[in-house]
Amino acid sequence: MNHCTAEHPPTAWKSGTAPGILPSVTHGISLIRRPLHFLNSLPAHGDLVEIRLGPRRAWVVCHPRLVHEMLRDTRTFDKGGPLYTRLRALMGDGVVTCPHEDHRRQRRLLQPAFRPARVARLTEPMAEEAEDLCRDWRDGQEVDVSAAMMTVTTGVVGRVLFSDALDPGRAAEVRDCLTTVVRGLFVRTVVPVDAFFRLPTPGHRRYTRAVARLRAIVDEVVTRRRLAGEARDDVLGTLLAAADGPEPEVTGREVQDQLVSLLLTGAESAALCLSSAFGLLDLHPEAEQRLHEEVDAVLAGRTRPALDDLPRLVYTRSVVDESLRLAPPGWLFTRLTTREVEFGGRLLPAGATVLYSPYLLHHSPGSFADPERFLPERWRGGGEAGGDGGGPYSAMIPFAAGTRKCLGDTFALAQATVTLATIARRWRLRRPPGPVAPVRPAVTLGPRSLVMRCERRAGQSAPAATPTGARTARPGPSSAVSESREAGATGVDDA
Repeated sequence: MNHCTAEHPPTAWKSGTAPGILPSVTHGISLIRRPLHFLNSLPAHGDLVEIRLGPRRAWVVCHPRLVHEMLRDTRTFDKGGPLYTRLRALMGDGVVTCPHEDHRRQRRLLQPAFRPARVARLTEPMAEEAEDLCRDWRDGQEVDVSAAMMTVTTGVVGRVLFSDALDPGRAAEVRDCLTTVVRGLFVRTVVPVDAFFRLPTPGHRRYTRAVARLRAIVDEVVTRRRLAGEARDDVLGTLLAAADGPEPEVTGREVQDQLVSLLLTGAESAALCLSSAFGLLDLHPEAEQRLHEEVDAVLAGRTRPALDDLPRLVYTRSVVDESLRLAPPGWLFTRLTTREVEFGGRLLPAGATVLYSPYLLHHSPGSFADPERFLPERWRGGGEAGGDGGGPYSAMIPFAAGTRKCLGDTFALAQATVTLATIARRWRLRRPPGPVAPVRPAVTLGPRSLVMRCERRAGQSAPAATPTGARTARPGPSSAVSESREAGATGVDDA
């Protein structure tokens, strides 16, 4: 049975309007309070549904075919709207946020760092980061899994971008800054009143400080590399070669914008995917057992996977794919029309805000059987996350689609698979007794304060002392339980 079959395109698109449009309230409140429920309610009103964000009209695309048509026409549906307005204030015009006319140049410059052959060579560093993290865990220890996964992914992305330029202290600072930034971005997306964010609230001050510190750290790394005058085979090396050559292709500001963009998207999304995976495995012991059986068989006594193991970690990758389906880190995006266009049964004016949600598509019963169930087996037939397992209009789009599909999708999938296998080789992670809190979306989606208890798997001995001269482990996150609001709430207090 094909579990990723997009709905057959209708003969005529149905457009509608979401109920509850009031000038003083609008749907921004629903997107803050119950965003996932609100999004999943929209297909009942049409394939293209009008909503209000403050005084602005916006349209949500609810059908996978329409989403793909929009993503393939990047000239008409350019990156823009409330989300990208806020992101550009943080990232500038890097590859994630730049307008259509500059995207091809930027992507061509950065693409070599994320080609499959290059990603394959990162298997060992990915496994090292994961092994360093969990080596010193102890039976019964409570670990903040959300922070731990950010430690791993920040370390790996730091290697890709800067080689070894991020020392443990700076890596921890980057991780903390990214966490604060992501909390503040969502409210800035759905609350369209700029004046509010000029108020000196504690959340606004935290956000402003985090953005400034993140850019300062990147600037320090760039300055040190330039002073050292050394060529390195990393993204920073590529950017500096393009910026400092006889005919510069990029500006110094663009170097910084690209690095901040790739740090934020590369570390945050993979960390949330992994946190979701461990949380879901705890709730589904049969899937966890199958994962452990595969990891034990493939690694055959080794503590971490190597390059040749990746194609054999089929079920492990299926767990990653299913975690991305149920909780795609990028869950809501905006586009802006550059001209008047007939779309989804409506004539949209130039400058219209159009939204699409991978979460909405991934949870559609018309595209996935039992969409709320965690079923890694649905991916065993060869369909790949983000691929065309459901045909050209696949509803599975965790990395978007078209020419602006995520630059690092192959990298993110490899990192998640390697990290999951490395940790699962030694440990089971269990939630402490008590109710499971629902995930609260921010600008990205996933657990932000997932505290779990470590249980050493049978047959796994405690680690030996680290030999003198061995690679020093990066500092792990605190095992203390964070306050839920500090850990990722999306209320106005966190703005």
